This record gives sequence, C-alpha cells and structure tokens, in this order.
Amino acid sequence: MVSESVKEKLKEYGQEHVLKYFDELSEVEKKALEKQIEETDMSILAAALNPDQAASKGVISPLPCMELDEIEKGLESFKQTGISAIKEGKVAAVLLAGGMGTRLGSDNPKGMYNVGITHELYIFECLINNMMDVVKEADTYFHLFVMTSEKNHETTVSFLKEKNYFGYPEEYIHFFKQEMAAATDYNGKIYLEEKGRMATSPNGNGGWFISLMRAGLLDKAKEWGIEWFNIFAVDNVLQRIADPVFVGATIEKNCVVGAKVVRKNAPDEKVGVMCLEDGRPSIVEYYELTDELMNAKDEKGDPAYNFGVILNYLFNISELERVVREELPLHVVKKKIPYIDEKGELVKPEEPNGYKFENLVLDMIHQMSSCLPFEVVREKEFAPIKNKTGVDSVESARELLKANGVAL
Repeated sequence: MVSESVKEKLKEYGQEHVLKYFDELSEVEKKALEKQIEETDMSILAAALNPDQAASKGVISPLPCMELDEIEKGLESFKQTGISAIKEGKVAAVLLAGGMGTRLGSDNPKGMYNVGITHELYIFECLINNMMDVVKEADTYFHLFVMTSEKNHETTVSFLKEKNYFGYPEEYIHFFKQEMAAATDYNGKIYLEEKGRMATSPNGNGGWFISLMRAGLLDKAKEWGIEWFNIFAVDNVLQRIADPVFVGATIEKNCVVGAKVVRKNAPDEKVGVMCLEDGRPSIVEYYELTDELMNAKDEKGDPAYNFGVILNYLFNISELERVVREELPLHVVKKKIPYIDEKGELVKPEEPNGYKFENLVLDMIHQMSSCLPFEVVREKEFAPIKNKTGVDSVESARELLKANGVAL
C-alpha cells in the first residue's frame, strides 16, 4: 500500500504516473520509491512550463579586476591578513566532487583518476597536496567539506579513507551529498529511469550551499567559527585552496565574495567572464558574449571582459545565508534523459527530450553586493582535466604539473 502522504503529494503536483509499476516492485523497491518521492522537492517542477524565465540578462558593464601587479604591491599585507584568518579558523574549503570520470574513460569518481606516470598520483591527492602547502604556511589545518553525489558517495568516502586522506587529519574532513532534482519531460511530468525510481540529476553547481546546509554542516561550521567558504572544483589539479593572499585581498577590499580568474588566452575562449550586470557582480557565459562585448576595451585599451572564472570562489557565509533566504533563480535546462517507456523498456534518447533543474554559482554571485575578481597566473593555477586528450585534458594537465615541479 502507498502511504496517504505520498499519494497526496503526487496528486498535488500531478505526478501520479510515477506509481505506474508500483505493484510490480519488491517491498524494498516500494519503500525506496516512497522515500525518494517524500524527499524530492516537486515545487520546482512548475518552472518547466516557463523554462526561459531565468535566461534573460540585464545590462552588462565591466567589473575591474585586481591584476597581478596590484596583487604584488599588496602581497605582504594580503598574506598576513589571510594567514591570520586561517589561523583563527575563519576559513574552510568546500570541494565540489560529485562528478564521475566518464569522459576520462573511468567508471570511478573523477577525483580518483590517476594522473601519475611513474607512480600513482590521484586528482584528490593533488588537491590535498595543494592544501598542505597552505597548512605549512599558516601552521594550522583548516576544515574541508567534500560534496559527493548519489553516484559516487560511498566510493569516494571509502577511497579517501583507504588512502588515509593523503595525510590530511580525518577530523578536519566532512562529507555531504549533493541534493538531487527530478528530471521531467517538456510538460513537467517526471520521468521514471527504472520502474521503481524517478529520474533525477544533481541540482547544479549552485546547489552546494543548500546541500551542505541541509546536511547539518552549516551549523557545525558556525560552531567552529568559520566565516568564509572557499569552494573549488575537483578537476583543476594546480589550484591553490584557501590561498592566504586571495583570502586577505578579499577581506581587505571589504568584498563579500572573491573570484579567482585567469587572463583569457583568446577573445572567444570558452570561459565565463566576470562583469557587472545591472550594477551588481555577475558572470557572463562565453556563449552569451556578443561581438560588441568581446571587442570592448577598457580605459587602458585592454579587452574589457578579459578575465575568465576558474570555479574557485571565496564566499562570506552570512551573505550566503541571506542569498538562500531570498531564493536563487532556477535554471531549466534541456537535456537527454534516459527513461522507461510505455512498455517498461529503457530508452536512451539521442536528442534532448526533457528538462533538468539547476541552481548556478553565477546566480549566487549576482545576488552579492560586492565581488573581487582576483587574477592568478594561468600556468601556475589552472590545469583543468575535462578530457582524456587535447585541450584541458589529462595530457595538458600533466605538462603543467611537470612545469610546476610536481613529480609524475
């Protein structure tokens, strides 16, 4: 029997069809489906009827970046301010590690990929090694929150435990799972990916804070006196994490968010760029850059939109809480969604056939009052691993690691 609360919820949102195969399921499968229905936020599904609502951009104008020469001038002061904040326990790191290594030819979580040549060197290991540089500089450990996904949680936790967290103290590492959002057809009806399971996908890279908060870890962070979260993506093996100079510059400039950026290598490079939108900090994606914006110049004659984000941000926690209270825009994205058809058979579409629902980091930034774009040297801090070969690949990352003195 289906519980009354589940039936009422499905009726309220017009999703009764997800119980189509309920009578065919085992008791375990029935309980799992009911739990999934209870935990799924269906209030977002109405957005499928107005998918372009969050798509419009306001008036775009340049946002000045703190460039390398300015950073060099303030280096000592920034560093001391940052180290003080880290020593006082005010800074923590948040690793976004929900992805799988599929594009690298691996069935494991992306962070488990071995980039070593003569010895094992995992992506997770590279990142923790980078953290240890700051630990030595500040002479203290800082907390690391690791966001996993439904698909990779158990494997990630087991792997890092087995590797003894690559030397980082276990009491400073905390795991949480990214929340999932339902995936629907173009009419907002949830697909089934199995007879006893609704189709879901991660709630976007802006869902990290809500997921951390609902896991009870925000309360812990506040107990520990943490005021800043440095969030970073799993696939950039050279990035500096809880970088004292970056932390100090953001604090000294009285900004509530800092964004590490690199100088673009071409006007049409496929990276989002920092800007102002209707006078507030924002990111304009590469595919939204018009020719006019791409060719615009600043007062020095340099490209006005010349600094690409690398998904390494420093957020003030109080501001994050305010943003979440005000609610983030919901992005409705067309995707290819595998589903069970009328005959109960799995279909893997070749073209987009429905919507996924996501919150994005760029919207968090746009709701902040101030942002410091902070330039880093591309060759020293930007070695993304998106592909197995070619641009932004295992190959290119290995070359950059070697150039920075990392033994492979």
